[in-house]
Order: sequence, then structure tokens, then C-alpha cells
Amino acid sequence: MRVRLEEDAFGAVEIPEGRLWGAQTQRALAVFGASGPRLPVAVIRAFAAQKAAAARANLALGMLDAERAGLILAACERLGQGAFDDHFPLPVWQTGSGTQTNMNVNEVLANAANMAAGQGPGTRAPVHPNDHVNRSQSSNDSFPTVMQIAAVAEARGRLAPELARMADALEERAAAFAGIPRLGRTHLNDAVPVPLSQGFAASAAEMRRSARRLSAALDELLALPQGGTAAGSGLNAPEGFDRAFCAALSRATGEAFRPAAVKVEGMAGHDALLGLSAVCEALAVALTRLCNDIRHLAAGPHAGPGELSLPDDGLTSSIMPGKRNATLAEALVQVCQHVAGCHETVSRAAASGVWDLNVSKPVLIHALLGAMEALAQGMEGFRLHCLAGIEPRRARLADNLARSMMAATALTPRLGYDRVAGLIRRAETQGLTLRAACLAEGILGPEAFDRLVDPERMARGGLPDPDPSAAGESDEDPEHP
Repeated sequence: MRVRLEEDAFGAVEIPEGRLWGAQTQRALAVFGASGPRLPVAVIRAFAAQKAAAARANLALGMLDAERAGLILAACERLGQGAFDDHFPLPVWQTGSGTQTNMNVNEVLANAANMAAGQGPGTRAPVHPNDHVNRSQSSNDSFPTVMQIAAVAEARGRLAPELARMADALEERAAAFAGIPRLGRTHLNDAVPVPLSQGFAASAAEMRRSARRLSAALDELLALPQGGTAAGSGLNAPEGFDRAFCAALSRATGEAFRPAAVKVEGMAGHDALLGLSAVCEALAVALTRLCNDIRHLAAGPHAGPGELSLPDDGLTSSIMPGKRNATLAEALVQVCQHVAGCHETVSRAAASGVWDLNVSKPVLIHALLGAMEALAQGMEGFRLHCLAGIEPRRARLADNLARSMMAATALTPRLGYDRVAGLIRRAETQGLTLRAACLAEGILGPEAFDRLVDPERMARGGLPDPDPSAAGESDEDPEHP
């Protein structure tokens, strides 16, 4: 392998030829190794925006000349376009401030800028990685700023749109199933009839609520710690740098970024990022319930409830020919389990702030971005390949309603609780349907029973028709049998 020599204050280092990182990154590779997960590419894209905004702020405040600022901005543009993605070899497992990745970015941008100026990599002129790319900054305020930029970009660009599409799809299914009753179930046992649509409508409401929570969490992330430099005081940053930085970043991204009132809060604590993670976990809980409801309603389908028909995904068992499973629902449930684990990681990482710095930043943003990506991908697959194709099995829905005794609840306003309970017990003992038992005992005529015990009407709620003169109804006093 051909190498080049690059020197810094600690001496010369061999760097593989063709790589734009510098001496600090190469030393970090020797210390931390190159194996293990790397930071998501979203972090690198966010660094491109952060370094560009810093260069513009430094230019506006007279901290950088136009030539150097222009070279840095051109390199940042290429970094944001993915031109240098292969030049970030460091794993997540590094110094908890993310210093090595920040230095990696500084070196790549400096070398790219210098090469554009006709110099070789490692020359540190005309652009120096620390003196110019990192001017008015520290890893301690730049990395958390990047974390928030990346989180906002990923949530706004990927998670929020998919969440809205999921809510739309659930509302569409709810509308399609309007007017179809199903047997309600509580404690896993039969309950009164309910609309088939209501479970889908409930999940749609949860998706809308999650979207509102997500929007609120993102607003908190727009307050950036940039300008706090090493320990929150802003040492070595000029007056107004934070405002100039946020103004430049806002123009570039379209987001209304603003300086945090207390910079160290976003450096030593990551409460806003933890809040976003909590939104993701709450969404995962709601999605798990939805998936479990669908899996159980579709279970069987011939020897279980079998009330929903799931679309055929072409997947089957390795031993049981023709078997079909709720594959997409199971996949999304596993995504939700992963998200719960990510939230635990974020929680523990966010609790790792001591005095003026949190020292678990790389693992926190790795877990949070991973959770959002998994949720967006899992919801998309489930929505397109399962939810959109779910259909009711009307015959099974009607049969399950007819065989359940809990429709007798509609009789209690007319006959009283104790009398209906006794009727149910006699029907179960004699192996009769509720209707057959009621008619056999002469309590109600067929038309009166069908009027009172109407699953579609019951699913809409309210009281049964109180008219006692309906044809076929017994004249017997229900209070004194």
C-alpha cells in the first residue's frame, strides 16, 4: 500500500495514498480501530452544513478572508453531495465528545480545499484544519450542533412524511370498513360488537398525535449550542458568532435555527434529543399494538378468529406448504423492539453529562438516527405491502358475532342484568345460540330479538329501540318473570 507522510505537532504519520484524512484521524484509527459501526452518513451531511455555516459566519465577522472562506465553502458543498463519504473511517466507539470525527471533517475539508487551490494533501496551506475550518468552534459545541442538525433533517425528511402517510392509510382503511361490525374483545375474551373500523381509526389518531409530538420535539432541537466552544463560555468565538452561524444555517436549510440561550445545556445535556427519542419510542408502542391487533384478528385463518384477510406476499413456511404468516406485521414489531432498545441507549447516553460536557455523544446520535430510519423503513414496508391490502372476511365476522353470547348485553336494558346472565348460562349449558335460547324460553319473539340484538346497530353504540310493542315481543313483565 502506497502512503504519504503528513506531519502535525506530534510528528509524522503515514497515511494511505488517496485518502483525504490527516494525521489526527490516522492516529485515531490506530487507537480505536476501523471495525465496528460507523456514524450514519446523515452526520457527515450535517457536518457539511455546520462547517459551511461556520465559514460564512467567520467571513461575515472578519475572522476569515474571502479566499479561504470560498475554498472551505466549495469543499463543504462537495462533502454535502457525498463526494468524500469514503474518507470517514472512524467507528462510533471513540472519544465521547465526537472530537475525532470533528477532526476528521476538518482534515478532509482542509485537504480538499488545498487541493482545489493547487496544493497537495497535508500541506495545511492555504487552509489549516484547525485554524480555519474549525475557527471559532470546538468539537464540544460543533458535534452536538451537528447531532441536532442531523436529527432535524432525518425526522423532517424521512420520519415525518412516512408518519403522515401511515395516518392517511389507516384513515382510508377505517373509512373502507365503516358500517361493518365485528366482535369486540376485552381480556382476550368476547365482548360487545364494535365497528371493525374503530381499531384502525384509533391507530390513525395515535399517528396524528405522534406527528404533533414530533413537531414539538423538533422545535426544541432548533436551539443550537454552537458558540459555546470548549465549555459553554464562548472563548475564542467572536461576539455575535452564534447569531451569524444560525442565520447562515437557516438560509441554507430552510429551518429556523436559533442560538440556545444557555449553550452548555446542549453540550452537557441532551434533553431535546432525548425528547425526540421518547417520541420515537411512543410511536413504536402504538405501532406494536396496531400490528398485534391485526395479527390476532387475521389469526388462523381457518381455525382462529380469521376476521381479516392479509394480502398474499408470496412468502410461506419451509415445512408447511401453503402456509401464510403475518410477515410484514412481525417485521414492524421487531423494528419497534429495536427502537425501544435505541431509546434505552439514548437515555443512558443523555445521562452521561458531567459538569460542562456530555461524553456519550457518538453512541447517542447513532442510536437515535438508527431508530428513526428503522421506523420510517418499517412503516413504509408495512403500509405498502400489508395495510393497504387488508380486507374484511365478512362471513367469518358475522359467524363470530352470531356465536358469541356477549351480544346479550343489548338485552339488559329490557330484561335486566340477572335475567340476561341466567339466559347466557342456560344457552351455554344447553349448547344453544343466544337467539335459540331466548326463543325457546319464550322471553322474546324473533322479531323483537332481532331488533334488540342487532350487531350493526350495537356497534354504533347507544340504547336499543325501547318500543315494547314490536311484533312478536312477549307481554311478560321482565322484572317479574
